[in-house]
Amino acid sequence: MVSAYSQYAWLIPLFPLLSFLILTAVGRSLRETGAYISIVAVFASFALSVLIFWERVGGNVEDFTWNKLQWLHLGNVTLNMGFEVTNLNALMLVIVTFVSLLVNIYSKGYMHGDERINVFFAYIALFTFSMLGLVISENLVQFYIFWELVGVCSFLLVGFWYFKPEARAAAKKAFIVTRIGDVGLFLGILLLFWVMPGHALDFSSIHNALSGGKISGDMATWIAILIFVGAIGKSGQFPLHTWLPDAMEGPTPISALIHAATMVAAGVYLVARTFDIFTASPVALTVVAVVGAFTAIFAATIGTAQNDIKRILAYSTVSQLGYMMMALGIGTTVAYTAGIFHLFTHAFFKALLFLGAGSVIHAVHTQNIHEMGGVGSKMKITAWTFAIGALALSGIVPLSGFWSKDAILAEAYNTGHTGLFWVGLIAAFFTAFYMSRLFFLVFMGKSRQKESHGPVHESPGSMTFPLIVLAVLAVVAGFVFTPFNPWLGSWLTGHAEEEHASWFVMVMSNVVGLLGIGLGYLVYLKRVISADAFSAGAPWLYRLLNRKYYIDELYQAIIVRPLQGIGSLLHLFDVYVVDGVVRLAAYTVTGLGRLGSRMQNGQVQSYGLITLLGLLILMLAIAGRRFIDVG
Repeated sequence: MVSAYSQYAWLIPLFPLLSFLILTAVGRSLRETGAYISIVAVFASFALSVLIFWERVGGNVEDFTWNKLQWLHLGNVTLNMGFEVTNLNALMLVIVTFVSLLVNIYSKGYMHGDERINVFFAYIALFTFSMLGLVISENLVQFYIFWELVGVCSFLLVGFWYFKPEARAAAKKAFIVTRIGDVGLFLGILLLFWVMPGHALDFSSIHNALSGGKISGDMATWIAILIFVGAIGKSGQFPLHTWLPDAMEGPTPISALIHAATMVAAGVYLVARTFDIFTASPVALTVVAVVGAFTAIFAATIGTAQNDIKRILAYSTVSQLGYMMMALGIGTTVAYTAGIFHLFTHAFFKALLFLGAGSVIHAVHTQNIHEMGGVGSKMKITAWTFAIGALALSGIVPLSGFWSKDAILAEAYNTGHTGLFWVGLIAAFFTAFYMSRLFFLVFMGKSRQKESHGPVHESPGSMTFPLIVLAVLAVVAGFVFTPFNPWLGSWLTGHAEEEHASWFVMVMSNVVGLLGIGLGYLVYLKRVISADAFSAGAPWLYRLLNRKYYIDELYQAIIVRPLQGIGSLLHLFDVYVVDGVVRLAAYTVTGLGRLGSRMQNGQVQSYGLITLLGLLILMLAIAGRRFIDVG
């Protein structure tokens, strides 16, 4: 059956783009009412996304592709642009537009009073447009264009408060580190262009070439790994994860948008969108799974020793993205579905947690969790919704995070990837622990706020409404794919393969989650165990976690400083050699000119002396030449 709505999917990114153009042109004159333009535009995109999604859920609708726009002619190769709608990107369209809509509504209250509020909403609109354009791209070149535009938008938004040195540094770091990954993606696209029949780069042709065995396994390995390097950069996987925690210098609504639906989701979506290439290479799948599993536990351990509420959530994002990559790396259709399912549920509870953190920061004017405490009694809506998000992230049944994380762990266990299973289980324990630590220190116990920050009160309705909606979704969204409801897998992949319930995995994942929460309860609320016991008993280990394994310092020592040294040497070469030669030529000409002007002084005796000297020089030159010839 042909879709009635998919042919209008090109309008979905167009609405935010139109909002961006309007706000850029006349935003200052609109003052804060310009926010409504962005909200209405994203709502229009969301409404059309829901129609497309609902139609594809309700019937056997074919994938829709339109690629009639001829963009480039390269010899015999024609590169077309267009858009494509599949079940995967129909789901992504709903996620991106819905989270963006709630972030826009929330930002109306959070950014109230900011003198550049309309610039902020213009940037959000451009960010949403870029991500939506990426999602519906029909080929990898078009995908890469929007991929880079997403990076530009993150630079603009992370550094939105550019007057803060930390924000400027974080924006530059995000831009540069993700560009490293983008070089890998670009090389992967070039290699794919070289080996593809007819040099086609559209996703349908890639699928047909791989299913037909027209690309060798070794070549598929190289292409897949290079593409994965791009995903590592965008999705903050080790070792290109360092930009993501620093990106917390941007406004909190942007943190929610980046972590839930746009920037970091793009990397996971890239691997899912090009999954045919990865399945053609067991080596590439292993690389994806191992990097994902290592990142999951690596970031989870770091999160236990951080004190900035947004940085803790940032490391939780890095860890959860590791789970998604691990699932995709397992390579089965069930694991593939589990990875996308975790991306789906994570979007809701992570957006909820960041917006909840923003609500707290808005009230207490600090991001240090040790300067909060007792906030829950004064911000009940924020506290309850944040608690739901924290429990969902911790994987507690029956919240959405439990079902999606359990699906990943169960498939790792059922397919014999026991190492991945235990790594994921241990990471789940650390996740539950640092989230309980965060919640108890921020919302429970005695108040530790500074008096200068003023009284704490609940956020306005424009900020609490998105929290309530996201909290409801954090509870119910997980039921779309459970061992007892395998619908999502069949719909996404077209295969009727079902997820098999593993009661052992279900019990274990809940037990480790409850153990992590219980330990946090005993340490940070009941104080039965001293909070300083760990840092005092193993100070070196605490410093290692608090300093994030010194990865930033390592990069500073082995990459940044050597490059700065090379840059300084090149600068000296430019100043004293390149510019020196230019200046020498200029000084020589100037000096000769001044000498000539002095000799032209109008005195006959001076002219006669110069003529005589010139004659003598000429005679000496002729005599020397003859002497050389005779010799």
